[in-house]
Amino acid sequence: MLFTTEWLTSIFGDYKGAATDPIGIGEVATDSRKKTQKSLFIPIIGENFDGHDYIKQAFDQGAVATIWQKERQLPGFLPNDFPVFFVEDTLEALQELAGFYREKINPIVIGITGSNGKTTTKDIVASVVKTAFITQQTKGNLNNHIGLPLTVLSMSPETEVLIVEMGMNQYGEIETLSNIAKPDIAIITNIGESHIEYLGSREGIAKAKLEIISGMKENSLLIIDGDEPLLGEMHKRDNVITCGFNADNEVVVEKVKLSQSNTQFQLSDGYEYELPLLGKHHALNAAFAITVADRLQIPKFNVVKALTELERTSMRFELIKGKNGVSVINDAYNASPTSMKASISVVKQMEGFKHKVLVLGDIFELGNESRLFHQSIAESIDDSISALFTFGDDSKEISSTVNKRNSDINCSHFTSNEDLLNALEDYLAKDTLILFKASRGMQFEQFVEKLTNPS
Repeated sequence: MLFTTEWLTSIFGDYKGAATDPIGIGEVATDSRKKTQKSLFIPIIGENFDGHDYIKQAFDQGAVATIWQKERQLPGFLPNDFPVFFVEDTLEALQELAGFYREKINPIVIGITGSNGKTTTKDIVASVVKTAFITQQTKGNLNNHIGLPLTVLSMSPETEVLIVEMGMNQYGEIETLSNIAKPDIAIITNIGESHIEYLGSREGIAKAKLEIISGMKENSLLIIDGDEPLLGEMHKRDNVITCGFNADNEVVVEKVKLSQSNTQFQLSDGYEYELPLLGKHHALNAAFAITVADRLQIPKFNVVKALTELERTSMRFELIKGKNGVSVINDAYNASPTSMKASISVVKQMEGFKHKVLVLGDIFELGNESRLFHQSIAESIDDSISALFTFGDDSKEISSTVNKRNSDINCSHFTSNEDLLNALEDYLAKDTLILFKASRGMQFEQFVEKLTNPS
């Protein structure tokens, strides 16, 4: 049980039914299609739907109470004693309830934002923290104005540490999330180009990410990418720890080595670490987690073991075997110019392959500068790459820019799934590594499935 309807009456004073009875709420739900256990149903109103229309389905699926927008008419089928809490706006009520529940449980809250690496960093932090604490974390990508409150409201009362991912498209969104979660520890992984279409510049993106401090207490800890100049003003503040590769950081990542299966590195604390993720940037993500562990006084043995045994969200630089023994990197979950360049850099560093093939797709939400950003990807591609195949619209700028260098790289752009897959047939061999990288909307996992599915 999370809480009771009786407790809800202290937050929402306008109600009917048996709301003052201590009716236990087992979960909070916004999706009426899912079977629930004694849920509080909160109908959200979207552009093309109104959750109030599905109260009957929610009731049949196990809802025992609801929050209800005042001007909506209540359906007649609801029993007279069914608890209904009337509010002006159900979305605001969801967020308000999450804030109260966060205070009720009062865990240590770790908030994570950044243009790239949020989810991977969340996974790493969670793997480390759960070795010492009862831990709840954002599931999947529930990191927005609806997903974060639902994550908060999914905490069991025994939760000691809550790890929340914070995403955004516009100014003010991270501020809202921070004021709900009130992080005791916050991490800004980096400042890239994601959502530059809406925020105008990397400076704008940095300003939006720094909204994470709005809900933090004076003694809360902020951990940042110390190599990012746009976060330079934060270096002077109290309770800020910088992590990075430059020697002037408080936590310095050094001696990074990549194998085909893991990344090894050392921190300025003198300890050596390894994790089953590939890339220098993942060493930095791990450094954020290790810094959190130090703050929470988690033993080094736990940290080293957790990193070695890390489980991660799929489609994020996932190395899998495909047809004829080809090695395939599935990094198709999302993309920005920064993350695409980082993935290409990792491929270039990986040893033991005769051929390395890049299959790159469009990067979304880059606005008017999209073509220039795609052209900039070509700077990361050299003759260590055997073939470059692009697919989509603006990604053509990558292959055409590389082609203009008169490079020995086999460059082609495709608009047909079948033509791309046919071109890849020549590279399906044990000594070949193929990277798939694009924005989520390009659905590149369909290509990965074709190359890795035995049928």
